[in-house]
Amino acid sequence: MRILGIDPGLQVTGFGVIDKNGQRLGYVASGCVKSGRGELAERLKTLLEGLSEVIATHRPQQVVVEKVFVNVNPQSTLALGQARGTAICAAVLAGLPVAEYTALQVKQSVVGNGQAGKAQVQHMVKRLLALAGDPGPDAADALACAICHAHGAQLGRLSMRGLRMKRGRLA
Repeated sequence: MRILGIDPGLQVTGFGVIDKNGQRLGYVASGCVKSGRGELAERLKTLLEGLSEVIATHRPQQVVVEKVFVNVNPQSTLALGQARGTAICAAVLAGLPVAEYTALQVKQSVVGNGQAGKAQVQHMVKRLLALAGDPGPDAADALACAICHAHGAQLGRLSMRGLRMKRGRLA
């Protein structure tokens, strides 16, 4: 199964493509789609076209998008939501199923700690995919989304009833 992970952002949207063969994960590609500055509609168009090209090139079977967190700045949250919606549209237009996970679920699945920092995520992605070097932060987050989904997204399937978070871990 080929999985495309997407870490949405209005200026920079990270993507990561992995293959899952049984329990083995293989790196395919990763990078960023940059929208630059300018009018919102043009930036969203750039993201849509860039992600559509990634989908056409790598032909994933499933797409995973990180869920938006509520930010202190409502404008930032809204912009992130628009970028996320554009990423989902790229997948849906290609006829692909879309899964969604929170950053906490992704970090818990990949690092084992829902409060892990970007450097920890990059390091674990490097180890899990046997990469020569750390991927960039946006690409690493996207690859982590794909890895989370490949691992069966244990947190997404568990009942959260009766569980609580303690230091970024379920207790």
